[in-house]
Amino acid sequence: MTEPGAQTSQDPAAATAAPAPDKRTRIVEAMMALAATSRIEDITMTDIALKARLTLADFRDSFPSKGAVLAGFAKMIDHKVLAGTSDDLLGEPARDRLFDVLMRRLDAMAPYREGLREVSRWVATDPASALALNSVALNSMRFMLEAANIDSEGAVGAVKLQGLVLAWRRIVSVWLDDDSEGLDKTMAALDRELERGGRLVGWAEDIDRIAAPFRTFAGALFAGGRRFEERVRGRMSGLRRRGRDEDYDDSRDAGYDAGGYVDDTDEDERRSARGSRHGGRHARH
Repeated sequence: MTEPGAQTSQDPAAATAAPAPDKRTRIVEAMMALAATSRIEDITMTDIALKARLTLADFRDSFPSKGAVLAGFAKMIDHKVLAGTSDDLLGEPARDRLFDVLMRRLDAMAPYREGLREVSRWVATDPASALALNSVALNSMRFMLEAANIDSEGAVGAVKLQGLVLAWRRIVSVWLDDDSEGLDKTMAALDRELERGGRLVGWAEDIDRIAAPFRTFAGALFAGGRRFEERVRGRMSGLRRRGRDEDYDDSRDAGYDAGGYVDDTDEDERRSARGSRHGGRHARH
């Protein structure tokens, strides 16, 4: 029994131990472990839940499908890269900053290399999955560019993003088969792809500058056309109102009021006049 005031001993390892991974992380880790030894087509959601020591209900609460688990893996890698991002390379060229970010991404992916080899095979044989994962890759590369302090907005930004996604696939393909200790082949491929991407972005920026006056002209033309249409609609509306007013006046002249009833004022006067003439004739007789 511990006496009052006595200090309790605590295991230093327990005090500094990392918190247990949440359910989503456990599911992602389980799927990547299974993918390292099995074909993805043969892995069921139940298999993943059992590997993660969770229930199928836990899986359902966390992810809707196996494909969503892969998206969760990409997000997990994004988080690891972004958590390690600093301002140390802000003064370096954009290409060097992006090189550093992507190498750190490969480092974060290294423990899952065998599983990623199977994912790469599966994506290559399943176009629908490849299309779905392309949007996942776009989101990841958007954050990688942001981590490298490289703009990804606008038309040129879209070119950068999709170009980087395609380049990243080629880089990962080399990385999966690169057994060298220093990843020499991978770094050479990364350097080559960034150089090619830099030329592509340069062309896109040139085209964007050339097209800028045309976009301005087209915008002004569109705005002018819109104002012209508004004037035409306003004029037509005025003509329709004027036409309705004239029809209304014509109906009044024809003996009808606004409600469509006969205006019998003139008829009463004619009857009165006829009655007067008849009265005069009777008086003469």
